[in-house]
Amino acid sequence: MAASFRLAAVAVTCSLLLATACQGLQVGYYNKTCPRVEYIVRDEVKKFVYNNAGIGAGLIRMIFHDCFVQGCDGSVLLDPTPANPQPEKLSPPNNPSLRGFEVIDAAKDAVEKVCPGVVSCADIVAFAARDAAYFLSRFRVKIDMPAGRLDGRVSNASEALDFLPPPVFNITELVGSFAAKGLGVEDMVVLSGAHTVGRSHCSTFVPDRLAAASPSDINAGFANFLRRQCPANPNPANDPTVNQDLVTPNAFDNQYYRNVLAHKVLFTSDAALLTTQATAKMVKDNANVPGLWEGKFKKAFVKMSQIEVKTGNQGEIRKNCRVVN
Repeated sequence: MAASFRLAAVAVTCSLLLATACQGLQVGYYNKTCPRVEYIVRDEVKKFVYNNAGIGAGLIRMIFHDCFVQGCDGSVLLDPTPANPQPEKLSPPNNPSLRGFEVIDAAKDAVEKVCPGVVSCADIVAFAARDAAYFLSRFRVKIDMPAGRLDGRVSNASEALDFLPPPVFNITELVGSFAAKGLGVEDMVVLSGAHTVGRSHCSTFVPDRLAAASPSDINAGFANFLRRQCPANPNPANDPTVNQDLVTPNAFDNQYYRNVLAHKVLFTSDAALLTTQATAKMVKDNANVPGLWEGKFKKAFVKMSQIEVKTGNQGEIRKNCRVVN
């Protein structure tokens, strides 16, 4: 109960589906056991993000890809082993596109020197993603991130394919995918705004968006630009990347929603946000009302960070984020 009151005090809300998972998470979880942890992680993230903004985009994407598979438990960090040759990080949604693992390693090493065996890799992933959003938004997205997650011991590539919504999903499929994780329609629209940063491989959108029978909703000039950047048939040997947001590619801002309205987005799943009246209104509001998206993102991001977290005897605190203890 005490934890619940503390969560309420910082305005962290849990849906009914997430109530069990939220139990035990709290802002300032490490205040007594490792009081400097959040500063240590932030310093490490800052070094990497200021050197390469794309790493920040990768860290924001990493928590999404972690939480939707086995919950927010650091399972996406696990390397292949003889006993488990196909973990999540080798699944097509993650390999070779997911990046930022070296940041988590650096943060974990720095934390272990100060507080050995105290801070989970899952919490470091959450802190790092939070900090990446903070720096890329030029300090406008400041999130109170609850902690207390434990690290999972299971990581299967097949589950990443099962639970991560692919870029070809339509609005019905997107809503269902997020609902399965306790997230609502508005959460889905708001979290999609993270596509305002980062790059995507041509293979993730060319077959679906730039084929001969390409959808009429994509802006013609934008489509022609993409055709100049991408091969007609991307393959592992020839699969360049393009910015998801051409206007402010390294800024974590609401430009994504303006791009959706202008039909200048890479994925079917992005364009799908205009296919229902309700989600289209959310897109317009996020595009046009200053500060609206940033405020909504903070809440949706925290909600996502609490999906199916492991507590008690469900997990462990890994010594090395890449291997189970």
